[in-house]
Amino acid sequence: MSQSNLAFSQAIVKSLVGERGHIPIARALPDITVELAGKPVEGVPYTIYQLVKHMSYWQDFMLTHIEGGKPQAPANVQESWPEETAPADEAQLQAAIEHLLNGVEKAVAIAQTAQLDEPLVNFPNETKGGLLRNIASHNSYHLGEIVLLRRLQGAWPPPGGGYPA
Repeated sequence: MSQSNLAFSQAIVKSLVGERGHIPIARALPDITVELAGKPVEGVPYTIYQLVKHMSYWQDFMLTHIEGGKPQAPANVQESWPEETAPADEAQLQAAIEHLLNGVEKAVAIAQTAQLDEPLVNFPNETKGGLLRNIASHNSYHLGEIVLLRRLQGAWPPPGGGYPA
């Protein structure tokens, strides 16, 4: 791996896991309850559960491209948001969170081993590094919304602390 690829790889990994810029994604989600995940907040168009599912949708989409697949693009962005506002039970919530975090781990593994400037076969004018960066920024954006929703509902910080507190 070239020095520039290694430096970019390390930056992508830090962005994917949330190092330095914000709380690590793995610390911000696991203690969310079914009630909290599905509780609407006035003026906010989605719940924490819907955010987690939306993040997973696009993360899966981009990982499939990175791995050489060609996922079906949604007809419109609304299709990437789940209709259900809350998980049916604890198992469904934990499965959604685990799926998202497993995808982050997969993205990290790719960032650490792939040639990041390699063009993607089924995504013209895009590279593996470009889509990994997109995953990191998309997840970071929506993780900030999850943290804010938690704060508005009095469920912040998570056990072990969080920043901002």
